[in-house]
Amino acid sequence: MTTAIAPRSRKVRVLATLGPASNSPEMIATLFQAGADAFRVNMSHGDQQSKVAVIEAIRALEKEFGRPTTILADLQGPKLRVGKFDGGRTVLEHNSTFVLDRDPTPGDATRVELPHKEIFEAIEPGARLLLDDGKLVLRVTDHDSDRITTVVEVGGPLSNNKGLNVPDVVLPMAALTEKDRSDLAFAVDQGVDWIALSFVQRPEDLWEARKLIGGKAALLAKIEKPQAIDRLEEIVEACDGVMVARGDLGVELPPQSVPPLQKRIVETARRLGRPVVVATQMLESMIQSPSPTRAEVSDVATAIYDGADAIMLSAESAAGQWPVESVAMMNSIGVSVESDPMHGDRVHFTVMRPDPTTADALAEAAKQIAKTVSATAIICFTTSGSTARRIARERPSVPLLVLTPNRDTARRLGLLWGTHAVHTRDVESFEDMVGKAKRMALRTGIAHAGDRVIVMAGVPFRTPGSTNVLHVVHITGDELRDYA
Repeated sequence: MTTAIAPRSRKVRVLATLGPASNSPEMIATLFQAGADAFRVNMSHGDQQSKVAVIEAIRALEKEFGRPTTILADLQGPKLRVGKFDGGRTVLEHNSTFVLDRDPTPGDATRVELPHKEIFEAIEPGARLLLDDGKLVLRVTDHDSDRITTVVEVGGPLSNNKGLNVPDVVLPMAALTEKDRSDLAFAVDQGVDWIALSFVQRPEDLWEARKLIGGKAALLAKIEKPQAIDRLEEIVEACDGVMVARGDLGVELPPQSVPPLQKRIVETARRLGRPVVVATQMLESMIQSPSPTRAEVSDVATAIYDGADAIMLSAESAAGQWPVESVAMMNSIGVSVESDPMHGDRVHFTVMRPDPTTADALAEAAKQIAKTVSATAIICFTTSGSTARRIARERPSVPLLVLTPNRDTARRLGLLWGTHAVHTRDVESFEDMVGKAKRMALRTGIAHAGDRVIVMAGVPFRTPGSTNVLHVVHITGDELRDYA
């Protein structure tokens, strides 16, 4: 049985990306202590073997700190790139004609190879092609199976193998490449908790990954393609969680359209009960500076006010000069925002309507009862984590202590808003449930003698999806003597 530690003082989770600046066991432990609740392992960089020691170091935190650790493996996804140029680079002139074709001969200012046949199959006249993270813009004027003719709307320098974005059409490409399939199998074998899938355009893109995962990890869809917005609700329903990947969204869409889309994605995920992560460039200046800009702090605060489950650091913690300070800043912004008396009102600006189920009705009731009787916490017993997700969906004003006999469930809940998970033995009876709830509340410091807590569970016990009990418990303090 894992010995619990005191929960974080904030409800929003902090997801830190690991990389050259933060891969050592000592740094990972320091980031955890600074406020990281979960760790992202980016499969785009480095080989698989280099990830083994990183994953082992994260898991070692469980023994050191007595708390389940959460690991998200982020798959690279398809990378669209142009070919090579004679001399390594060229310059595309404004209003000039530029051709992308299937010829591997090094290109020049008039043409270059495009080694992706799927684009030739899907492209249409009038569609845009964005090069080098959107710095150059081409407009398609004509095409056939081997040649795409464009006019350069925004020119500039272009070098070998620069990235290409196709924002205006759905590409007939699988979200998983051969590298992704290999990385997914490796990540599942290493026992990671979440798999993040890139290049999601439609719910069907999730099916292969779901099958390959085989229930051994949760599946997170990265919303980074405009086409995903068109079928957003279907995609959210088909996965276990979503990420607002603002970097690619900001390349393929006008930047001013990203903030309202962020709010829409967060609202949809919350309404459907899926954890939602807001990511990319949140504290970008802290890659090189020990302090963020005021605009960056406001950006992070906005995501928290919107009720995002987690906020993510990318290069700030992976390759920046101030990884610990970046995590600590995320932590302090979360604490500050959630201390705002108006935070609760703003989080509940998005109205959550429960589904007509007993579990949803009890989760909504638990939030209200906790407020009415001034309960200190909500405690739930769960095997699969579904009860915890239902309660967190309501964004209660008090912490959520989750007691589960399933270690994998405890780990996956590290991305869930307001949740402190404890891996512990299951209960056998109603009396056992009440007694354990009291003892664990005291043990973790989530409640003290004289407090009330709300307890939720399902009877019969050990039956997933049977949540049907809500009980108000008064803690006397005598329970610690009986703690096993």
